Amino acid sequence: MKVLIAAEENAWGGVVQQLRQQLPDIEFVASAGHAAHSLAGFDVLIPGMAKVDAGLLQTADRLRLIQQAGAGLEGVDLRSAEARGIKVANVPSETSGNADSVAELGIWMMIGLARQAWELPQSFAQRRLGQPTGLGLMGKTVGLIGLGGIGQALSKRLAAFGVRLIGVRREPDPAFAARHQLDWLGSMAQLPELLAQSDFVILSLPDNPQTHQIIDRHALAQMKAGSFLINLGRGGLTEKQALLAALDSGHLAGAGLDVFWQEPPDPQDAIFRHNVIATPHIGGVTDISLSGNVAGVCENIRRLRDGEEILHRWA
Repeated sequence: MKVLIAAEENAWGGVVQQLRQQLPDIEFVASAGHAAHSLAGFDVLIPGMAKVDAGLLQTADRLRLIQQAGAGLEGVDLRSAEARGIKVANVPSETSGNADSVAELGIWMMIGLARQAWELPQSFAQRRLGQPTGLGLMGKTVGLIGLGGIGQALSKRLAAFGVRLIGVRREPDPAFAARHQLDWLGSMAQLPELLAQSDFVILSLPDNPQTHQIIDRHALAQMKAGSFLINLGRGGLTEKQALLAALDSGHLAGAGLDVFWQEPPDPQDAIFRHNVIATPHIGGVTDISLSGNVAGVCENIRRLRDGEEILHRWA
């Protein structure tokens, strides 16, 4: 069995090497540059950030499984894969430890933004002590847009900070709100209400036709003056120029970004001249989440090899 990994040999903290160690009888081939160009000769594809469209799928001559090393499948044409009889599966973030790791990064960004981390080097350079004055999290309102594995991991951890938690999801459910300590839970149609109340807005959604640029200039105008936006989901959830304008005007006090419109981002991008805490899509790149993702991927490849049912199938 031959597996194509659409990533560089040393990507994702050594995942390729871990896969080879776990399944020594399987041939794993890492492509260059995070993009697969042909699926000919491969039984399994691990797509990573590569776009898997109908054209690429036409190059497959024996592909049986597209297995994501994580949760995100928005780059995969699920309908075309299903039409060709190719199974598609992922590793849910809540089972791999990925959601926990991303949530921890989000809270780190919140604290950094609240304590004005971008001003600290200047304070040291000017030998100023006791400045700048930061914000405490206690009593602030945090709006969670997306309450899947990451949103739920955030709510669990943020409750200990004494914040007021609110959220929106496709189907509001009072029992769900109580279980995750949400003071208020609305539908996606009530997004403006969440934006108007929140001191911190955290995105943890996939990028799809329903969510693409969900934070546009109209949404940003509805956010509280001086509030913060943190994007842990996908770069396409925000309208770039509108975000730049909101930061430039000071309407937003700052932003935390682990994902970008172009990945990897241009180091000279104008976004980095603003009050932004940026990380290079590392939310799920920890020892815990990598171990969980490797275990999930290996289990499904083993199941495919042994003729067993594939877990966490989407198609």
